[in-house]
This record gives sequence, C-alpha cells and structure tokens, in this order.
Amino acid sequence: MTNRTKEQLKQHYRDFQGTPQQIKNRAQRNAARAEMVKKHGKSALQGKDVDHKVPIRSGGGNGKNLRIRTIKSNRGDTR
Repeated sequence: MTNRTKEQLKQHYRDFQGTPQQIKNRAQRNAARAEMVKKHGKSALQGKDVDHKVPIRSGGGNGKNLRIRTIKSNRGDTR
C-alpha cells in the first residue's frame, strides 16, 4: 500500500509514467518478460525478475541482453 493520495498518484502518472518515453520503456520491459516466458516457461520465472544486462536507460534492448535473476539480486543492484 502506498502513502500517496489519489491526486498525487494521478499527478505522478501525468508527469512521469504517462510520458511517451516511459510508455515505450514499459512496453519494452513487458515484451522482455513475455519473451522469457515463451523461452523458459512461466514456472521458471515464478518469483524472479527479467534483467537487462545493459539497462534500458543506458541504451540496452531485448534479445541477447536478457537474463533471469532473483528479485533480491536484480533490485539490489546499484544504479
């Protein structure tokens, strides 16, 4: 649960998540997960994250740039 009000969440979406660049990045992340589910199966990704070796924000894409990692190790990486 979040501590943000409905108005704050709407503003965040308008100002950040709803921008064309962020929509494109989100679509790329969703496509990456779908690609890995197709390749390895849904059960192999249960409780795991799909990681981009070269992050999207640094110009990384899908394809051979993907790997399966634990949630803890993937989200614990420094930026």
